[in-house]
Amino acid sequence: MYSEIEFIAGFLVFIALMLAIDLGLFSKSDKPVSIKQAGIMSAVWVTFALIFYAIIYNYGHLLHNIHDFARLQQVNVSHLHRLKLNPADFEDSLALYRKNLSLEFITGYIVEYALSVDNIFVMILIFTAFSVDQKHYHKVLIWGIIGAVIMRFLFIFIGSSLITHFHWVLYIFGAFLVYTGIMMFVNRNKEDEVDTQNHPMVKFASKYFAVYPQFSGSKFFIKVDKKKMITPLFLVLMIIEVTDLVFAVDSIPAIFSVTKDPYIVFFSNIFAILGLRSMFFLLVNIIDKFHYLKTGLAILLAFIGLKMLAGEYAEMVGVTTSTSLFVILGILVISVVASLVFPKQPSPLKGE
Repeated sequence: MYSEIEFIAGFLVFIALMLAIDLGLFSKSDKPVSIKQAGIMSAVWVTFALIFYAIIYNYGHLLHNIHDFARLQQVNVSHLHRLKLNPADFEDSLALYRKNLSLEFITGYIVEYALSVDNIFVMILIFTAFSVDQKHYHKVLIWGIIGAVIMRFLFIFIGSSLITHFHWVLYIFGAFLVYTGIMMFVNRNKEDEVDTQNHPMVKFASKYFAVYPQFSGSKFFIKVDKKKMITPLFLVLMIIEVTDLVFAVDSIPAIFSVTKDPYIVFFSNIFAILGLRSMFFLLVNIIDKFHYLKTGLAILLAFIGLKMLAGEYAEMVGVTTSTSLFVILGILVISVVASLVFPKQPSPLKGE
């Protein structure tokens, strides 16, 4: 009989294995990632997420070691699933729980994957501003992902603990998401910029570390006259990590509107993050074509925030997890289609 610990351990071993492969245990080339490679890896990560959805659908009860109705009801209450369980039919109740849990996972995964697009916008700006060679993108992103996995783990379980002890935190999360969505919509047409001289992380690194003035291939550190220095590539990695920390403040509250189960929040976050690198290379040259995506993400955040503020009343009026999934997918599809049907017009040249 499998236990909760074995379920989690198996997932972490799988993640560690995939990261080890991606880090280059079997390939140590510094060549730029092609669109074909990015497309294949994106398909692989999406497939893994769908396989995990099927695992949750069939074996999700193992996640919290549920083997009797009392334990099922306890998990249902503690994670605010609000499922109508039948004590006279444990098997049907268990099947309903697994179905709901898998639906929460896939909805959370889509939300996190969609919000990652905004992260990609900023990453492209950072790489461009610091003139990073494309062949080094891969190394920066994979180490950035490892840092993101660790930070998300801490954020998620701290957030879950807060929600468990202080339920009103959900309303703060909801209000914050509505505000974030409104501000994203208001600023959707503003050109983002990265100031390489005055960026807070650049100032921090310059104050506390010896920074080598130029890139040294793919190295993060270099020794000059027996003095260890960080390279501009490591500085870019630091900025990427801080950027992900900022984005986590939006994305983690967003997924808590879908599920209060910390494991499902973690799983969906990690699958989205692991697919971020391949999606970056897939979209890096065409992301500007999807100019309505920020509008869509703003509406998505506002919708999620309002649902969180509504609490149990949202389900009473029919806004269930499955309804949320369709609304989220609808927002994303409309944003992409609108971007393609109504392409962005080039700005007129000054003086014309």
